[in-house]
Order: sequence, then C-alpha cells, then structure tokens
Amino acid sequence: MADCSPAGAEATDGSPGVTASPPEAKKCGTHNSSALGHSFKKVTLTKPTFCHHCSDFLWGLLGFLCEVCNLMCHEKCLKTLGSLCPSMAPSAIRVPVAHCFGPDAAKRRVCCVCRKQTEGDGALRCQVCELHVHADCAAFTCADCRLCHADGTRQQDTFHHHWREGNLPSGARCQMCRRSCGSSDVLAGMRCEWCGVTCHAACHLRVASECTLGRLRRLTLHPACVRLQSRNFSKQQCYRIMEAAGGGNELDDDVDKVDASGVALRDGQPATPEHGKQFVKVYDGDDALRRAHFRLVSIVRATRKHQVLEAALRAFYLPDEPEGFQLQQVGGLERLHGDDVMNRNSDSLKDGGDTWMLRAKGGGAEVLKVYGGPDRSGWDYVSVSVSEDSTAASVLAEVLERLGLQKGDEMRFDLQEVLMSGKQVQRQALTPQQNILDKLHDIRKTSLRQMNQTRFCVAERRSQMVRVSLLIGGLPPQLSNEQYWQLMQEQLMVKSHLADVSHVYASQGAVALELSCFSEAERVFMLAKDLSVNDKPLTSLVIPDIQLSLLSSDVRPLLVFVNTKSGGLKGKDLLYAFRKILNPHQVFDLAYGGPLPGLHTFRAVPSFRVLVCGGDGTVGWVLGVLEALRHQLACREPPVAIVPLGTGNDLSRVLRWGAGYSGEDPTHVLTCVDEADEVLMDRWTILLDAQDLTGATADDSFLEAPKVVHMNNYFGVGIDAELSLDFHQARQGDPDKFTSRFHNKGVYVKVGLQKISATRSLHREVQLQVDGCQVALPNIEGLIFLNIPSWGSGADLWGSEADGRYGKPSVDDGLLEVVGVTGVVHMGQVQSGLRSGIRIAQGTYMRLLLRKAFPVQVDGEPWLQPPGHVVISAAGPKVRMLRKSKHKHRKSPGGAKDGRSESSASWDGCSESSTPSEDAQP
Repeated sequence: MADCSPAGAEATDGSPGVTASPPEAKKCGTHNSSALGHSFKKVTLTKPTFCHHCSDFLWGLLGFLCEVCNLMCHEKCLKTLGSLCPSMAPSAIRVPVAHCFGPDAAKRRVCCVCRKQTEGDGALRCQVCELHVHADCAAFTCADCRLCHADGTRQQDTFHHHWREGNLPSGARCQMCRRSCGSSDVLAGMRCEWCGVTCHAACHLRVASECTLGRLRRLTLHPACVRLQSRNFSKQQCYRIMEAAGGGNELDDDVDKVDASGVALRDGQPATPEHGKQFVKVYDGDDALRRAHFRLVSIVRATRKHQVLEAALRAFYLPDEPEGFQLQQVGGLERLHGDDVMNRNSDSLKDGGDTWMLRAKGGGAEVLKVYGGPDRSGWDYVSVSVSEDSTAASVLAEVLERLGLQKGDEMRFDLQEVLMSGKQVQRQALTPQQNILDKLHDIRKTSLRQMNQTRFCVAERRSQMVRVSLLIGGLPPQLSNEQYWQLMQEQLMVKSHLADVSHVYASQGAVALELSCFSEAERVFMLAKDLSVNDKPLTSLVIPDIQLSLLSSDVRPLLVFVNTKSGGLKGKDLLYAFRKILNPHQVFDLAYGGPLPGLHTFRAVPSFRVLVCGGDGTVGWVLGVLEALRHQLACREPPVAIVPLGTGNDLSRVLRWGAGYSGEDPTHVLTCVDEADEVLMDRWTILLDAQDLTGATADDSFLEAPKVVHMNNYFGVGIDAELSLDFHQARQGDPDKFTSRFHNKGVYVKVGLQKISATRSLHREVQLQVDGCQVALPNIEGLIFLNIPSWGSGADLWGSEADGRYGKPSVDDGLLEVVGVTGVVHMGQVQSGLRSGIRIAQGTYMRLLLRKAFPVQVDGEPWLQPPGHVVISAAGPKVRMLRKSKHKHRKSPGGAKDGRSESSASWDGCSESSTPSEDAQP
C-alpha cells in the first residue's frame, strides 16, 4: 500500500513515489479533509476514471487522489465529500460488530479498504454484510458489520440505517435524486444493508435516519427481537457458518496476515524495484515482527525521514501526525539518524531493501478519548488528559464527573478496553490500579494498528442472568427424556447445576440444553463437535432466542432452508445472498443439522412462513420434519414456498415456482414469496411391508422390516422407478459429475435407451386394489400414483382430455390418480407431449401386492422393494403451501425495488426435463 496511485494517475509534481506530505495535501482539499482522514494530492489522469463520490466521469486532466485509501474525486466534490478514510473508520463505529470472513468468488467487486478490484483467489467477503476486501487488507478493517441481534438486555429505541459504501449494481438509482449511483468500476454510492435503499454519498445524509427494513419488512426478523449471549463464541459459530467459511482458524490466520508481496503485485508494482526506487519493509509492532507480517513502502533516492514516516503511516492506515513516531532498524533496533535513508544504507540496494520498525515516541501527558458507552451518549466521547500517575480509577472518576453522575457512582462502572478489529471484538475491564500510560504504551508496542482499533469506554456493571441455548443433534432417536439426560451426562459430562434440558425432539434424536455458564457452554459446544454416539457424529449449534413481545403483529418472519448440495454452487450463492438480505439468524443451511435447528429457533413464533431452497427431495424432507414437530410449534402449519434447485422440480412447477433456479435476483424471489397465495396440498403415507409370499424359507434375502414413507408428488413401481434407480446408482458412483441439470438429463436419456428392448411383465406380478375394489391392470410395465399434475420434470401423465369416469385432478382433492406406462418409448412420448399415460383408477385408498422384488421410487428417491404389500393412504391433515402469484408485483420508480436490481427473467418460462430429484436427503 505504499505506492497508492492507481493505474492511470500520476502526481502533477512529477514525483513517481511518495512526495506529497499530509499538510501540503490537505491544502488541496477542503475544511473537512482532515476530519475524514484523507490526504489528497493532485494527479494527472492518463486513463478514463470515475469519481468515487458522485460516480460521474472525471473530465479533464486533473483529479484529487487520497494517498491513503486511493479515493479519487472531482475538485468540486471535495466540498461535499462524506466518505471516511479507513484510517478514521474505527472512530465512527457506534456499536462494534465483528465480521465473518469467507472466500469471495464474486467478480468485479471493489475492496472496501484500498478501493481496488478484488479479482483473484486472495479476496474475502463478509458472510453477513457487503464487505469485500483483499486478504491482506482484511487486517485493516474495523468491526462495522451489521448488528443482527442484541447481546444482553440492552434495547435500541431507534433502528438506524446501516450504510455500506460501493459495490452497487450498475443499474442502482439514488433514492433522493433518482440519478444513477451504482458502479462496477469504483467504490461509489451508498446502500443500507437492511432496507436496500441506495443513494449517492452526498445524498445519503438527507435520508431519514430511521430504517424501516424496506419492502421485505414483513419477512425480516428484526434484530431487536433476537437475543443471543454470544460471549466465548465467534460470529461464525453464532451464525452457523464457521464450517462454510472454510476452516475457521486457518481462515482467521489468513485474515491476520499482511502479505506484502500480494500488495506489490495488486498495485501493479514490479517484483523488483524500478530504477532509483527501493522497497522498505516496515513493521508496526512486536506482534507483526513475530508473525513476519510487514508492509512495503516504496521510496526514491534521497527520501527524507519524515517522508518515509508519512508513507509508513499511510501503509498502516494510521491517521496520526508523523511527529509522534520514529523508525527503528530491525536487528539492532538502531535509531534512524540522518535525513537520507537510501544513501545511509547503500548496501540495501543489493539485498532488496531495509527492514524497519515503526514506533510511537514516548512522551509525557496524553489526551485519551473515553466514550460514554451505548447506554449513555452513544458514541460521543470525553477527552481526558492522562499523566504518568493516571490510573483507570482516576480516569473513570473524571469521566463520570464530566458526564454529570453523582459522586460515589464509580462502583457501578468500569473503564473498559474494546478492541474493534474486523474479525473479533474483545472487551476487557481494566483494574482500578491499572496505569493508563503504561497500558497505552503496551498496546502501541504490540501493534500500532491495534492501537488505532482500540477504544476506551465507560461500561456499567450488570448482574444479568446467563442463558446460552445449545442444540445437540445426532443422538439415537426415540429415547425417553431420562435416557437423553443420561447420555448428556455420560458423553458430554454436563454439570446438572449449570445445565437443563429445555426441549427433547425424540423423533429427530436431538436435545436442547439451557446453560447458565459461558465456560460450560463453550466446553459442551466444542466437546459435542468431536464426539460420536453409535458411530454417528454429534452436531452442536448455538441457538438464538426470539423475543415475541418485540415482534410486530403484522410481521410473519420467513424461515429459510437452503440445501447447499443441490443445484451445483447455486445453493451456496443463495445461502450467502439470503444472509445478506434478511437476518442471518433466520437462514439455515440444511447440511448442518437439517431442518430442526430452524424450527427449534422459530418454535414459539405464532405465525411464520418457510422457504425451502432445494429439489423435491429436500421439500419432502422439510415437510416430514414439520409433520413430526407440528405439536411442538406455536405455528403448527406454516406455509411453505420453494426455490427449485433439483433436477425434476415437479412440485415447484405445479406451484408456479418454475422448472429450476437460474440466477434470479434474490430480492425478487423474496418479494414473490411475500405476495404468494396459500393453497392446500394432500400428503400421503406409504406402508411397505415385505413378506415371503412363496412360503419358502430358504431364500429370504429380500425380506426386511416394514417401513413407512411419506409421498408428496408421486409413487412409481416398475420401469420409471428402474430408470431412477440406475440414475441414482450412477450418481452415487461419481457425484462430482452430476452438478448440472443438463448433464443429469443426458445421463437419464442414456439409461433409458439401454432399457428399450427389455421385456417385463409387471401387470402379471402386481395386484391393485382401489378403495377396496380389485382393479384389473392392462399390459403395462410401469405403475404411477400421482398426487400432483406433473411427473418426470413437468410431463402431464394424466392428460387433459375430459373423461366422465374420473374427476379433474387437483392437489387438494384427497384423491390419487393411478396411471400406467407401457415402456421407455411410451415414457418418451409422454415427456415430449405426444401422448399421455393409461388412466387406470382414481381413489383415496390404494393397496398393492408385489409378488416379486420391484424397483420403486417416491418423489424421485428410488430403491429395490422386496415382495409384499404396499398400502397408500392419506397422511392426516393437508399441508399448506405457497403458490406464486400470477400478477407481477409493482416496481418502485426507476425500475429497482428498494435500491436492489431485479431480474426480468420469469421462472414460469423455464423448461427442464429429467426425472429423478437431484438432491437426496443427507
């Protein structure tokens, strides 16, 4: 970050390196340049450039460039500039919230620290907010992520916008002036990460400070309604995304690294210095020296000491004046004397550069900013002069007196040190005898960057009750409460006086624990992640608490389930997008504990909706768990919407959600869910009872215990199930090849062609009863029981012809349609729309007798069923589903909804063809 000039900009004074000092640069700016932390200098533009403030083209030859953060703007924009330099960003934080960094695969994003493109493998993004940074820039981010829950009992009277600069879609328009404010080239424009309002940097100050969560308010779980005591737990663990981030501790180490070589290459500098230049390695403290994390500073011959200091401060994003710092040579740590760095170290040109330590000069009295804390004056601070005799107690007494508190209230408060780095927020109460100057010296000696991200504040002592909720899954199902508690004590050594079982989900093999000690909660959490019971690994999740008293009566929060194993990488992209748009506490990855964690979190919410992102198998999985837990939920029948990520997606077609997700705007998806209509749908229970029908006991290899499965779409016996089984086995053999619907359809066609010449006699080996009456089967090779008018990726197997013998099929008529197919050719004709199936019966109760083993499939999940009886009956009450409304929702002026771009693609126009569901239940 030493040579901060972007491509296409040259210093007007002709100096190729660091030459403009901050005082000189600030003369070029305005009255607020110093307050914002920028150091501007005039540069000559050699390439087309856009203003980072107004996003307009920079006409002419001159622009103003910040040497610290690379902000480029017009001279006229200096008067209204409001973007803080990263060096000043820690001072503007109201409530520090750590980020959840993960790898960034998005293209054409701009780093929020250095304002350069983040293309490449070294980019990171926050999994909760729109922060995109380079891996080496992440160490200079501050904890300004979204506040998604309240940690403790503190309540916020007014919910403000959470503004994030840049990375807006190119079509975004300003909420105030309706002009374009988005850009994919520069970090321009502002967006509220809750309501999605976009505007120019100059216009966002005129937007009302209160945020109403925008168009999706009725679906969003308000942060004030969520309580989570998260001490001892990282944000990744609280949001259940530690594993998704790629390894937890390894990623944290990457965030801490400051890779100097990466900086040089990204800034366009050559691997070796240019003629007359030298790279100087600079450390900002003992911690950086121990970790070998340095920054490169590019200097020219005859560069003076104060100029190197200025460049080093800019490289570490420190807003202080260079007079308070000095450079010490690493090794002997000699003081840097003399003005000519290059000439004093003539041998440095041979070894590639010198290595220096940036230190703060020791002095006498200092001025310390002490913030009033969130319970008093928000982020306002009191300046206190501290000397060598100042202690935490004396500073606290002076601050409290200036805040207007009575004498003697010192016992109710502590002076607290808060580290606000990007990946963690650490709070530590200082002891009353702690010497303040010694404390400041220790922090600066460890890391000057850490000192810039450290805040001192007044914190009131509270004796609040500790309540941490953990959901332990992977236990044996169908045990008693006493047996589960015994397992907790045997396997996890849970202390009975610190923990209590609040909920037991016997059908799912899970237990919810309430712990009254942070250390005990952390121990149980980490121990459960490394244990197995009956060779099945346990899962451990931190569960938030939803405050129903703070939930608005017109809000029906959306519970989102995403199967990241479906749809290639689209499931992961949707998971990330929904976490950004909604509260991440209402978005759950089914790979971590299935649907139970989300339903347990929403167990007391009186009314909510469910969005399932996956194929038909995933939808059936969620509906099955909903049915098993309905008596433990306050909302027993939440309606379910679908984002189709599977291969067949027949249920989503019937409910108008389309044939498959192809990258629509997630905000548009959520808007459609909010406007969807509720419909009822039948659900069926299938009892499969394998029996030895021949009476022989010698060959009983096919016999197995009876089992019960639930069916939502269709149940097939014969040729269609055989094709599904062959496809399923091929996918299990090489799952990496089955990541796209197009490839899946090709494999299915290939399997079907291999079955054309095979002869079968299903009608001779199967007996069918419908509502107690025997039904004669025609000469068919496949028997399908339909609950919805879509089969095999959208084919109309029943047909649309009127027939006086049967009623018109419907998803909620309480009837099953029985259809037969004669073979693979017949199935292909049905798929192409040339023919329909052979109508056999329509009824409410079906009974099948299989005289030999047959392939069967339920909603695309196939297996080989031994001979025996199969009984199909209604599965209790109908389920409530959400059907996409036919009318298009109204768009806000400018063609964007709440500042977010919308996709013009319609799911109803998609067309896919394949049969089995792409995603099996994990």
